[in-house]
Amino acid sequence: MARILVVDDEVGIRELLSEILYDEGHTVDLAENAAAARALRAAHRPDVVLLDIWMPDTDGVTLLKEWASQGVLDMPVIMMSGHATIDTAVEATRIGAMDFLEKPITMSRLLKTISTALERGRSGTRPAAVAAPAAVRAGGPAAYAPPPVTSTVGAVGADYGRPVQPAVAERPVPATLPADAPPRTPLQDLSLDLPLREARDAFERVYFEHHLAREGGSMTRVADKTGLERTHLYRKLKQLGIELSRKRSV
Repeated sequence: MARILVVDDEVGIRELLSEILYDEGHTVDLAENAAAARALRAAHRPDVVLLDIWMPDTDGVTLLKEWASQGVLDMPVIMMSGHATIDTAVEATRIGAMDFLEKPITMSRLLKTISTALERGRSGTRPAAVAAPAAVRAGGPAAYAPPPVTSTVGAVGADYGRPVQPAVAERPVPATLPADAPPRTPLQDLSLDLPLREARDAFERVYFEHHLAREGGSMTRVADKTGLERTHLYRKLKQLGIELSRKRSV
């Protein structure tokens, strides 16, 4: 498919975008800052770059200007931000950004923008003017603000955070079971004495692991079965600490 460079200082966003793009068949390189982005861009010329605007060392707009001034802005660049102003979005487009994604980023918007960028990159078409997101056009910062975190884990969606450890209480198991006893289920091992939030997290973990196993790891079918949009499904699995196998199907 394509080689995509994701540049974002928040590890949670990098991992989530990587999982989504990997499932779509793309090769993904991850950079946590401008220095890493420079090195990866030089080592592996990407087909598309997803570039966050606000980063602690060198911000995305400055890096975009640098690439443009050096004559190496020869790939489509899609800017990302959860709190950009209209001036920032317009400036990035003027410099040469192909498009602008407002966080939280939906699956459909992400994949559509990537597809458009790849088509333009293959045809060599110059990027058209990009309209600022609705929240930015309203004047001032977008409504989204990343949740406070105690580590570098960030959020593509509003509730993404540190993975929750499974809260399954241990119960004594009889030494022998009757021959006709039905097999125990994970739900029978959940303790009702847990605080509500821990009990809910434990139930959701069992629930999603059940559907992942039932659907052979297909994220598309699990999303359909559970009624979640795939971006939210990825976030929920990460939040619950459920490991996602690289070999699963989409």
